[in-house]
Amino acid sequence: MNNQDIFDLMARFDAGTATRMKLTTGNFSLELEKGSTAAASCGPAAPAAPAPAVQPEPAARGLTITAPLVGTFYRAPEPGAEPFVRPGQQVKKGETVGLLEAMKMMSEVQAPCDCVIEEVLAQDGALVSFGDPLVRYREG
Repeated sequence: MNNQDIFDLMARFDAGTATRMKLTTGNFSLELEKGSTAAASCGPAAPAAPAPAVQPEPAARGLTITAPLVGTFYRAPEPGAEPFVRPGQQVKKGETVGLLEAMKMMSEVQAPCDCVIEEVLAQDGALVSFGDPLVRYREG
């Protein structure tokens, strides 16, 4: 089972009506539960981040790239470096717009399409939750 399989399974569980699920394959175990303080626990390997979710918001706000996991958001590849993106900048699909650090692993947050960055919503170094808006953009 690879990371994408795990994220697909988690997304289907989240969208479904089941409130509890446990999967064990070899030495890997995954337990998911809705409506509990223990939302998810994974076996030995923590999965990498999936592609960011794109969440439409009211027309006045535009589209946002949201956090695919809980972690620390960084606007630049290292302290003191130029940020990945700035408002008004044109970016291509798959281009890095930020980084998320979770459990000492860095995951790139990528543009979901060719677009123009309107605003970076998350502060550099801020702890963000799953689904928090990070970057507002418009297609183009």
